[in-house]
Amino acid sequence: MKIAVARETREGEARVALVPELVSKLTTLGWRVAVQPGAGAGALHDDEEYVAAGAEVSEDALADAALVVSVGPLDVGTVRSLPAGTATVSFLPTGQNLDLVADLRDCGITSFAMELVPRISRAQSMDALSSQALVAGYRCAIVAAGMLRSFFPLNMTAAGTVPPAQVVVLGAGVAGLQAIATAKRLGAVVKAYDVRAAAAEEIRSMGAVSIDLELETLEGAGGYAREMTEERAARQRELLTPYIAAADALITTAAVPGRQAPMLVTAAMVEQMGPGSVVVDLAAESGGNVEGSVAGEIVRVGHAQVWGGLNVPAQMPGPASRLYAQNVVNLVTLMTRAGGDGDDEAAFAPDFDDEIVAGSCVTHGGEVRHEPTRQALEGTPA
Repeated sequence: MKIAVARETREGEARVALVPELVSKLTTLGWRVAVQPGAGAGALHDDEEYVAAGAEVSEDALADAALVVSVGPLDVGTVRSLPAGTATVSFLPTGQNLDLVADLRDCGITSFAMELVPRISRAQSMDALSSQALVAGYRCAIVAAGMLRSFFPLNMTAAGTVPPAQVVVLGAGVAGLQAIATAKRLGAVVKAYDVRAAAAEEIRSMGAVSIDLELETLEGAGGYAREMTEERAARQRELLTPYIAAADALITTAAVPGRQAPMLVTAAMVEQMGPGSVVVDLAAESGGNVEGSVAGEIVRVGHAQVWGGLNVPAQMPGPASRLYAQNVVNLVTLMTRAGGDGDDEAAFAPDFDDEIVAGSCVTHGGEVRHEPTRQALEGTPA
């Protein structure tokens, strides 16, 4: 029973789907672990580390593998080279990869998408969206502090007092809360806003001030916010404007997987920020929370520098890989039937009656099992 760790092909992707320290967790289950050469290089894990941990390193690692794990989806050429019945585990944003999903279906590949793991208590240890958002939120605060040409903390000296930076964070999910916590640890005065009522207490628990706009709250399914009307969005932008104008740094983190990020901040709002101000838009890759932000670039809007996030977790590939690999190992463990003690040999045996397995499966047995993706491929409305 062989599991293969694929080398990432996306430009700028430095993470790896399995780190050496977790190899033993799979070999203990009965897996033989094979790794493509250089797969861990971006996360500072060389091939020798994998060999020392009990894995084999080979350019042919994917050959005869029952399961192939990666961070990003496999490329089309790799998918078409896999035998029917092979399984894959990776992030797989289906809406952006419909042609690839069709190939996975037609090649008889069983594919699991880490972003589709249900947000239920039993699946928390497999929730790669949350683990990677943790990394991204931390990184956002560090970027804001690095770009701001002033102190984050209060400094009182014989030469005078330097006031602390004023930071506003929009969105208080995992990424937003980590951005708040990091900015607070750096000494900034932090205010934050989220459309969900439950977020106010979480914001305050991090030591920040929860901004109350006295608007209707928007709790949605799976812990995400539901979409707002344009009238409410306009009123929200109007009420947020003075908070943003007074901020030295603005960090926006509002996003929902598979959907375009909500536009929270217009260019006109950013133009009211003072000289030297900084905006960090974590959602730039999915459309952006800030008008004018560009993923992977720094642009100027008024007096502010606007940093657009692009694959932000990969900018901290060490911890991001360690967390993601643990998520993958936990999911693979759920789908592995243990052997020994006179029973059958260990085997990869996903139980499609299990809520986690069924929820995260995109293709299996020549069919698209994820209904929204199937409807998108067939051109029918969801």
